[in-house]
Amino acid sequence: MMKNIFTKIAAIAATSAAFSVAVAAANNPAQAIDLNFSWQGDAGYSAIGSFSYDETTAPTIISESGSGATNFLQSLNVSFLDPSNNPLGTYNTVSGGVSQSDFFAFNFDTSTQTLFGPFDVAGGTGVIGEYFLQGTIGDSLRLRQDVDQQGTSITLDQNSGSIQVSKVPEPASMLGLLAFAALGVGSSLKKKQASC
Repeated sequence: MMKNIFTKIAAIAATSAAFSVAVAAANNPAQAIDLNFSWQGDAGYSAIGSFSYDETTAPTIISESGSGATNFLQSLNVSFLDPSNNPLGTYNTVSGGVSQSDFFAFNFDTSTQTLFGPFDVAGGTGVIGEYFLQGTIGDSLRLRQDVDQQGTSITLDQNSGSIQVSKVPEPASMLGLLAFAALGVGSSLKKKQASC
C-alpha cells in the first residue's frame, strides 16, 4: 500500500516537473547555445573544450580573432591532456565575451555547426610553458608548447586538421528525459505490485 502511494507521488512529481520545464521553455526560449569540441592528435595528445554564443543574434558565420571584446562568442575554454590522459593545462580563452589571447583565431558556421579555417586557442597570455592548439582546420592542427615567450615553441602532437563539434544537451531536455524515466519506473513498480 505504501509503495503504491509512493509510486503515485513519484509519477505526479515527475509529470509536474516535465510540465513546468515545458512551460518555462515556451515562455523563455533559450538564447545561449553551448557546444563542445574535441581534438585527437596522432601521437595521443588530446584537447577538449566548449564554447557558447547567443543564437538569437549570431550570424551564420562567426569569425573572431585577437584579444579584447569578441563580436559574438560569449565563452571558450579548452583543456589539454597527454597520451596518458594527464591534464597539461586548462585555459579560458574567452570569458564574458572577452578574449584573453592576442593570437586567438576562431571561425564557426552556425548553420552546419562546424569549425573551419584558422584556429588558435588557449595560450597567448604571456606565461612561459603555456599550451595552445593552432593551425588550419581541415589541413593541420598542432598542439604546441611555448618555450620562451619570444616566439619559440615546440610541437607536441598534430593531426590532419580534424576537430569534432557536438551540441551540449539542453537542461530542459535532460529534465524531460528524467521525468519520463521516473514515470517508466513508477509504471514498472505498479505492474510489479499488481502481479504479486
